[in-house]
Amino acid sequence: MSRLTLRIVIILAGISITGITITQIYWVRKAFDVRENQFNHDVQTALRQVATRLVEINNLPPAANNPVTQLTTNYFVADVNGPISASILEFLLLTEFEKQNVSADFEYGIYDCKTQCMLGGNYISPNKNIKQVSVATLPVVQSEGAYFGVLFPHLEANLLAQMGIMTFSSVVLLVVIAFFIYTLLVILKQRRLSEVQRDFINNMTHEFKTPISTIALSSEVLAGTDIVQTPDRLKRYASIIQQESNRLQQQIDRVLQMARLDRDQIQLTKEPLSLHQLLHESVASFSLPMQERGGHFSMQLEAQQETVFADSLHLRNVFFNLIDNAIKYAQATPHVIIRTSNTPRHVIISVQDNGIGIAKENQKQVFERFYRVPTGNRHDVKGFGLGLHYVREMVEKHQGQVTVESEIHRGSVFTVRLPIHSST
Repeated sequence: MSRLTLRIVIILAGISITGITITQIYWVRKAFDVRENQFNHDVQTALRQVATRLVEINNLPPAANNPVTQLTTNYFVADVNGPISASILEFLLLTEFEKQNVSADFEYGIYDCKTQCMLGGNYISPNKNIKQVSVATLPVVQSEGAYFGVLFPHLEANLLAQMGIMTFSSVVLLVVIAFFIYTLLVILKQRRLSEVQRDFINNMTHEFKTPISTIALSSEVLAGTDIVQTPDRLKRYASIIQQESNRLQQQIDRVLQMARLDRDQIQLTKEPLSLHQLLHESVASFSLPMQERGGHFSMQLEAQQETVFADSLHLRNVFFNLIDNAIKYAQATPHVIIRTSNTPRHVIISVQDNGIGIAKENQKQVFERFYRVPTGNRHDVKGFGLGLHYVREMVEKHQGQVTVESEIHRGSVFTVRLPIHSST
C-alpha cells in the first residue's frame, strides 16, 4: 500500500468514525429526549389523578385547573386545598404510577404552607419494594395551601436503562470504533516495521557488499602468477582480505548478538570493574580513526566512586557504540567529550559530540531496533540501526538507564546511569 493510499484510507476512516459517532450521539440524545418527554407526561398525568383523588376524598374544590407544576427535570409539585394523609398519598402515588408505567425510584414529601413545616415523606423503590420511612427534605416552594412534592433522584440512569437496545447499540458501536482504531494503529505499525525492515535489509546488503567486493578484487590480484614476485604487494592484499573478513565477522556478530538478545540468551558475567579504566580502553581503540579525521577526545573523569558491577565485554561494547556514533556523525572535525560524575547511588557517564544532532521527534525512537535517524545527504554514515538498541538493552540489564539530549546542528549528549558497586 502506497503512502498516498494509506493517507487517504486514514482520512476517510477518520471522517467515517467522526460521522458515525456524531450520528449515534444525535440519535441517542433524540431518543433520550423523547423518553424524557414521555416520562414527564406520564408523571404529570399520574400526579393530576392523585391530586384529583385527594380533593375528592376531602370534599374540597380543586386548587387549580392544572395543580401539577414541574419545577426541574426531576422534581414535581401538586397543590391540594386541604389536609394530606401520608399513607393515602403513598397508596395513590404507587397506584397511579403503576397505571402510567412509571417505575423509577421516587421520594415524596408533604408540606403545609400554614404551619410552614414538612408533615411527612418517604423514599420508595417500586421495583425493589423498598420503603424507607423518613421525612423528605425536598425543596420548599411558594404556595397558599398544602402541597406534595415528588422527586426522582436517579431519573437519568432510569431513562437510560429503559432505552434498552439503544444503549446496547451505543456500547457495541463504541467497541466497534475502538477495534477499528486499533486496527488502523496496527496497520500503521506494520507499515512502519515493514519500512524499517526494508531499510535494514538495504543497509545490511550495502554493508556486506563493500567488503565482499574488496575481498573478491584482492583475491583476483592474489591469484595472479606474478604476485609472488612482489612480497610487499602480496602482504598488502592479504592484509586487506583479513581486514575486510574481520569487518564482515563483526557485522555478522552484531546481528547475531541482537538475535540472542531478543531471545534473552545473553548471559552476563558480572564482576567489579573500574569504569574509568574501561573508558580509557574504549577511547584508545578509536585513536586511529580520530587522528585520521583530525579530531580529539576530552576526558573529564570526575567521579570519585567509579567501580561498577558489570560485564566487561558488554559494557565496553556500550561505550564503543556511543563513541563510534559520536565520531561517525560529527559534522566536520570530531570533538568528543566524555564526563563522569556521581550521585549518592550512581555513577553518571556522558558522551557529548559536536555532530549533526537529533531532532526532537526522533529522540524517542533512536533506541528502537533497526531505527536510524534520517541524515539527509549524509550517505556515508553506515550502520544497521542496532547500536543504540543494544546500548539500551545492555544498560537496562545492568539496572541502569540511558537518555539522550540533542539539538539539530548542535550535537548530542548520551548519558548512562549505572549503580555504584558496593564491596560491603
